[in-house]
Amino acid sequence: MSRPLRTLLFSTLYPSSARPVHGIFVETRLRELLAQGGIETRVVAPVPWFPSTDPQHGERAAMARTPLREQRHGIDVRHPRYPLIPKVGMTVTPALLALWARPAVQAVLDEGFDFDVIDAHYYYPDGVAAALLARHFRKPLVITARGTDLNLIPQYTLPRRMIQWAARQADASVGVCAALMDVLGELGIEPARLHVMRNGVDLQRFRPLPPAQMRAELGIDGAPLLLSVGHLIERKGHHVAIDAVAALQATHPGARLVIAGEGEERERLLQRARERGVADQVRLVGSVPNTELLRWYSAADALVLASSREGWANVLLEAMACGTPVVATRIWGTPEVVATDAVGRLVAERSGAAFADAVRTLLAAAPDRAAVRRYAEGFSWEATSQAQLRLFHTLAGAQAGVLRHV
Repeated sequence: MSRPLRTLLFSTLYPSSARPVHGIFVETRLRELLAQGGIETRVVAPVPWFPSTDPQHGERAAMARTPLREQRHGIDVRHPRYPLIPKVGMTVTPALLALWARPAVQAVLDEGFDFDVIDAHYYYPDGVAAALLARHFRKPLVITARGTDLNLIPQYTLPRRMIQWAARQADASVGVCAALMDVLGELGIEPARLHVMRNGVDLQRFRPLPPAQMRAELGIDGAPLLLSVGHLIERKGHHVAIDAVAALQATHPGARLVIAGEGEERERLLQRARERGVADQVRLVGSVPNTELLRWYSAADALVLASSREGWANVLLEAMACGTPVVATRIWGTPEVVATDAVGRLVAERSGAAFADAVRTLLAAAPDRAAVRRYAEGFSWEATSQAQLRLFHTLAGAQAGVLRHV
């Protein structure tokens, strides 16, 4: 190919100036790919339509404030709007998403960016919509699965059928962990079209800082000091982390928990801390910019991730890159991330008592923070980005061959 490879990234999970941390893991993966050179991209990241930018509407107002087009880190990003219809939205959203995003994709082509591959992220509804767009524009399609899109949504009959259809339409499916590709295998998708390309970690952004200094700067303490990071929703298990710090009081009365994130469960979590008698031992610090998380990771003795579902939890690698060991639920791709007791513990039972026991075991083993960092260094982005490039080049070359014979 004489010109650089060209891709169109399509996903509702992508940051904007109005929502800078929304889907940041998709943007990070793309930026790492572009850093390899020889590739250009455009992004179409649809946003649900909402009529008001009044801050009282919270996240929905942020959606409304999202610009229709912007530049992020030198990447051209379009944010077309699409409607979300109550009650029936789950089944009709893929079609609406494709229909309302199609003009934005056409605009990319009209400006002369004739992309070679559609790079879609999140299987439902995004991947199904991308399959419709790929058929319309006659472009090769890769869909990347990330977590709940395959470990939860296929439980619903119609979405499962649409996911199965999209997987058959796609030229390739990618999972951030092997467990997600096992789902598509069970749905009858041929193994040759299934690829595992795990997420990496930015080893420059996430690096060890002096724990004592970070605690002093952040105004926090604890013996041990635990950290739980993520949206304040039930699935992330912050309530389990609160139960764990309560259970630890008997043996570690100095135990403290910091929860970094924002969301609908905030008041419930504060109430739970009061009910468990640890209101003074639990601190909710709100949303923390991705660029600032290394200070919190470095300050903590351990990261606690009590999720009920995860594909590939980026926070685990981020914490370990800062030298911080982890305690996490043994689910989906997490055993692929935490593959040795030298860097953390996996918990089979999602309960405060089980997590407290795991924290005690971890502390007794006293993991070496330098060794934890070295483990994380084995998860750079290089291998994943190169695998993406090879796959995209293969599909673009195959498409070019088809067109030459049309």
